[in-house]
Parts: sequence; structure tokens; C-alpha cells
Amino acid sequence: MSDSDSGAPPAEHAASTVQHPESAFAPLDPDPTSLLPEHPPVQLLDDHGELHDVEGYPLDLKEDDFRNLYRFMVLARRVDKQAINLQRQGQLGVYASLLGQEAAQVGGAYALDRQDWVFPSYREMGAALVRGVDPGKVLHLFRGTWLSDHDPYENNFGLLAIPIGTQALHAAGFAMGAAFDGSDVVVMTYFGDGATSEGDPHEAMNFAAVYHAPCVFFVQNNQYAISVPLSAQTKAPTIAHKAVGYGMPGFRCDGNDVLGTYAVTKMAVDRARRGEGPSLIEAVTYRMEAHTTADDPTRYRTPEELDEWQRRDPIARFETFLGKQGLIDDDFRAEIDAEAKGYAQRMREEIYDAPHGDPFELFEHVYVDPPSSYEEQKAMLRRELDADQGGEG
Repeated sequence: MSDSDSGAPPAEHAASTVQHPESAFAPLDPDPTSLLPEHPPVQLLDDHGELHDVEGYPLDLKEDDFRNLYRFMVLARRVDKQAINLQRQGQLGVYASLLGQEAAQVGGAYALDRQDWVFPSYREMGAALVRGVDPGKVLHLFRGTWLSDHDPYENNFGLLAIPIGTQALHAAGFAMGAAFDGSDVVVMTYFGDGATSEGDPHEAMNFAAVYHAPCVFFVQNNQYAISVPLSAQTKAPTIAHKAVGYGMPGFRCDGNDVLGTYAVTKMAVDRARRGEGPSLIEAVTYRMEAHTTADDPTRYRTPEELDEWQRRDPIARFETFLGKQGLIDDDFRAEIDAEAKGYAQRMREEIYDAPHGDPFELFEHVYVDPPSSYEEQKAMLRRELDADQGGEG
């Protein structure tokens, strides 16, 4: 049957009958090129501790802020070391170190206001300290006594998330709710470069962008997803480039520069608070320790690589800057040392030989109306516990 017999328009004219809304071909708003991250990453404090002005990223910090940033970074490192010691002593099942990432965590968290919220992964002890969370309470997760012993509402700091990337969805949903409520809350979620290979963060960023949620997605690119280098995780030029696909801006900062990290994060937080939507930040840093205390990093990275990043140590760099500014002395170091020893003592008192809770309590906090499979799972757990105790299965 010919086109004329069927009543259909001739093929050469068929295209003219398709109706295209003019808006479908309108220029994107905003211009997608404006969403691209700057290259290289924003750096205010160079490797030699010299401060440089970078257009668009002013510092609104005073001398006390500089000293507080240093204090939080040093405390984070000392608390981190104490947690590793506790794991080596058999008091924690496992622990995920933040060594080398202090500037990224502290600089990012310091840019938030009191009413803002943080949804962390499992490595954010530095951010927890900035928010006022007791590190000993957090360590219950790694001991297995409970998911955590801190109240998320006391410091607006969510529970640590072991599943990779799921906290990004929590943050996006919370931020959407905050926007619906008309509050001025900004939500920030931390995750690593490895999480960008999972689906949850991408769904979260897409939802946040579509709903214009006041959410900052803070990626600590520490170069490895356990043993997998970034080059084997993505073909994108940078992690920050991924933001363009969601219609949000991507930013990069030197994650070993606490001032650059703060300035970039503050800009993204202020942007979100003004109602301009979410942002993606890639803080380029390096994990100096193993992925967790169960990992052996010598199997996948070289001593030369480690030495190169040790020369970029975030604390040493910032201490050089403070020294040039006359903002650090022996008395200040002694104050921090005393505070760190206090933290370590309280951590030991909190965790050492802490009794385990009732494992069946886990079943009480998931469903309002539990499925029938729960009884089977409870029975399975009961048999395993009886077998461990030498009882009858």
C-alpha cells in the first residue's frame, strides 16, 4: 500500500507534521558551561603555607577561626590514632581512618551553620568533632555495641553509614523536606570517590537537582575505592564534572588545603541557602592510612606515591601558615595536647569492654509491620547464638 493509499503524508513531508514545543530547543538555563568545575582545583593555601587570593572565594575568617581550624584538625588526627589503638587492642572490630583527610572534613564542616545538617559516611570523625559529637559515642558502631550512641538531633549529625552512598539519599530527602518547610537549613553529605560508582548518590543528586533542594554533595576524592584507583572508576575528566548531568554546578578544591576547602564549601552552602539549589564538591585529597584496619594498602600503592602525598600533609601546611601569621605557639599546642588526651581518656572509658546489646533489638527498628520472614530470620539468629554459646541449635 502506498503512502497516498494509506492516507499518510508522503515521507518527504512527514517530518513537517511533527509538533516540537519551542521550549524543547530553547537554550538550557543555566548555560551548561557555567556548571563545569574550574581547573585546577581551588587552592588558597599552597604547599608551602603561602596564602593567595582566588577570585570568587573570599575568606571571611578571623584569627580565632584559623586557630579553631587547626585545633579541630589536630584533634581529629589524635582521636583517629586512639581509635586505631583501640582496634589493635581488640576493643573495636574495625575502624576507618581519616588520616590525611583532616582538612577536607574540617574545612567542609566548618562552613556550616548550627541549624544545618550533616549526613556522613563511615570516615567522618573530623566532621563529627566540628559538629560537637563525642567520638567515643561514635565508636560504638565499630565495636558492634550499637549503631551509635550519639543523638543525631543534638548536633544535627546523622548516624555513620556503612552501606556505600546510601546517606546521599538521606541527605537529599532531608533537604527536600527542609525546602518544603520553608526553613533555611542546608544539608551536606560526605562520601568518597568510590561511592560515585554506586547508584544511590546519583539518584540523590538527580532528585536534589530536580527539586532544587538545599543540599551540598561533598566528595572526598582520596584516590582509592579500597584498592581501586580513581582511574579505574570513571572516565569523566573529574568527579566534579558529573554534576553537569544533573544540572547542578560542580566545584573542585584542594582537599589538603583547609582554607580552600572552607571557601569553596562556604560558597556552595551560601548558594543553597539563597535557594539556588544543590552543588557537588570534589575535594582532592589522599587517604594516608589503610582503607580500614582490615586492609593492606601496600598491595596496591607504592611507597613513592605515599611519600609524595606526605609532603602535602594538610596539618603541616596549615601549621606553617599559622607560624608565619604568629598565631601558634607552645602554649596553644599544649592546650590542644591536653584536650586530645582528654578525648583519648574518655574514648577508652566509653569503649573499653563495653557490653554488647541485645542483637534481637535490631528487629525492632526497621518495619512498623514486620514481614513474615522476620520470624525465620530471628530463629536463624537464635540458632547461631546458641551454637556460639555451646547450647543446642
